[in-house]
Amino acid sequence: MTSSLHKDLAAVRSIEGVPSILELASLRSGMRFVAIARVTPDRWMASAILDRIGIGMAAGDELDLKTTICDEVRGHGQAIIIDDVAADPLYRDHPTPRLYGFRSYISAPIQMADGEIFGTLFAVDLAPARLSNSNALLSFDLLAGLVALELRRIGWKD
Repeated sequence: MTSSLHKDLAAVRSIEGVPSILELASLRSGMRFVAIARVTPDRWMASAILDRIGIGMAAGDELDLKTTICDEVRGHGQAIIIDDVAADPLYRDHPTPRLYGFRSYISAPIQMADGEIFGTLFAVDLAPARLSNSNALLSFDLLAGLVALELRRIGWKD
């Protein structure tokens, strides 16, 4: 792990409210795996995790960036919701759900005041979920914004 990724992981860990943010994201979405990922143009790193389905990922673990949908969220700065991969015309043939075995996904960018995207607040589940017709996206957008505010408050990037 590079020293800048160490700094980013430490920054997220220092935010006292992160466990509550992850718990609220899980409750609002019904998803059983929720995480904050640090996503850069060339790296993906788990920064905080709530895992109720036994994926076995820990903070500090990295995935190949190009195998993540979080990279797409970082690239265009817009949230992505997938209620059921099998029924979604855009994602049913996408390699990422097959690779990681999830059926539902939601992700919101953690966007800093200067427009830089730190990463994503995202959730996955092995079962389909009813996300599109719920308040889950609003909740994820608000919680991702709270993470961005907290990163700014603690002086991330200073």
